[in-house]
Amino acid sequence: MEQWQTICKQSDLVKNTGVCALIDKEQVAVFYCGRSQSVYALSNYDPIGEANVISRGIIGCVDGDVVVASPLYKQHFSLTTGECLEDPEYSLKTYPVRVAQGEIQLQI
Repeated sequence: MEQWQTICKQSDLVKNTGVCALIDKEQVAVFYCGRSQSVYALSNYDPIGEANVISRGIIGCVDGDVVVASPLYKQHFSLTTGECLEDPEYSLKTYPVRVAQGEIQLQI
């Protein structure tokens, strides 16, 4: 049985930026891409820089893949798969996320 947890309202998000939410003692970075109005969620922990900073990264596009650049060493992580484009041995956990009645929800 799937369970969805509301983490914030869609109106709380700013287009093309990220926010961090604490879900069950784990930091989750949530990104709202304004052009496509897509929402993505992945781990906030940068495994290369070893810090919880991914939500502060810059959203962009590399070879057609929507990515976030880590604010520390600038590696690009796919928002859809979590894979690091420069070094595939690193990846971020991704979370199912949806917009339901104006609320951002994560599947837990």
